[in-house]
Amino acid sequence: MLRAMARVYRDPVDLIWLGAAGRLGWRVVRSHECYAAWDGRDTLILSDAADFDPDDSLAQMILHEICHALVEGPDKLGEVDWGLDNTSDADVVREYACHRVQAALCDPHGLRQVLAPTTDFRPYYEALGPDALAGDDAAVGPAREGYQRAVAGPWAEIISDALRATAAVARAVAPYASPHSLWARWEAR
Repeated sequence: MLRAMARVYRDPVDLIWLGAAGRLGWRVVRSHECYAAWDGRDTLILSDAADFDPDDSLAQMILHEICHALVEGPDKLGEVDWGLDNTSDADVVREYACHRVQAALCDPHGLRQVLAPTTDFRPYYEALGPDALAGDDAAVGPAREGYQRAVAGPWAEIISDALRATAAVARAVAPYASPHSLWARWEAR
């Protein structure tokens, strides 16, 4: 006879980032109807796990959307999808700026590859140098502004806490990870 389960397993790093989203006042909803969307109020809609690529994670997706919000700034929080157009190339520079912020936030914790974005823009992310906020392309200015919001704005403690907690999990898991695991990509700092 099967008994009802009182508890369920959740990925610890997903829990960290769901908690960070909650501390930001965001609800995270899963749906097969989109990859990622912000409703302009308080709800982040992310793809169901079944629609993820093998290197996607809920944690990485939440961080990526936080980086979009940081780049676009507080004036865009009330706009659907941070006011970005994801149906054309009109906002590619803003996407690149988001990637730069994500890399710069992850670097001190050795998480650049563990929490890397997995979209079609991944080659840009992969080509970033050791200082993700350096360079001469148009994304650098907005990235620096977004990064300043990340480290000195009202979300700084929340983001820092989540990155430190994720690095602690990575530190524990990396020695046990197979070479094909994202956890094997963690870099001790």
